[in-house]
Amino acid sequence: MANGTSGSGSGHRGRLPRLSQEAIVDAARTILEQEGVGHLSMRRLAKDLDSTPMALYHHVRNKDELLLLLLDERARKFTRLALPDDPHDRLLTAAQALHDVLATCPWIVEVLASDDLMAVSAMWIVEDIVDAAINCGMSPEDAMYAYRVIWYYTAGQLLINFTRDRRRAQAGDATYRERTFASLDAEEFPRLVALAERWPELDTRDTHRKGLEDIVTGLIAGNAPAG
Repeated sequence: MANGTSGSGSGHRGRLPRLSQEAIVDAARTILEQEGVGHLSMRRLAKDLDSTPMALYHHVRNKDELLLLLLDERARKFTRLALPDDPHDRLLTAAQALHDVLATCPWIVEVLASDDLMAVSAMWIVEDIVDAAINCGMSPEDAMYAYRVIWYYTAGQLLINFTRDRRRAQAGDATYRERTFASLDAEEFPRLVALAERWPELDTRDTHRKGLEDIVTGLIAGNAPAG
């Protein structure tokens, strides 16, 4: 038996190491931080821990429960902000907090993009955004819309940035997009060709804050009473 107690034959690894929920969470965090959510599975975890998937299920019910444990662990590292009184600044500060929390850990964005899993210990971020939007004069329905706009903008930008950086690190030489831009026909794509040399710099410029300010200003203006 490959996973049994130690024996005299070759290939026997001895007794399986003692498992704990903490050890499983630590191993899962390592995979998430180094390789991303797509590489995390119970089978992969079992292999890294020199164990079996069935043994892991004695400590975590499934992958979703494991991800929730990791989300909660991460969320508890952040404290709730004191928000300013001005309604515009209040919504902007609450929205910025969402970005700042997510930006610390790429895999969180990947997990939350499922739009299902969430850590209760981090729900204060959502509460603060919705509450700030209502304080700006929005109805609860419009405040929910404002939250969704801010969430999609923030998660989308971060996910693209994380994926792009990972791909660039693997590509080494010029990326496929850079080669494509270099081959564009100037007559068919005059604007893009004119921007081609500056495109990488412009495309990777950190414009999150400006975009967030524009979004918040637009959301508030869109819900202002008609004069």
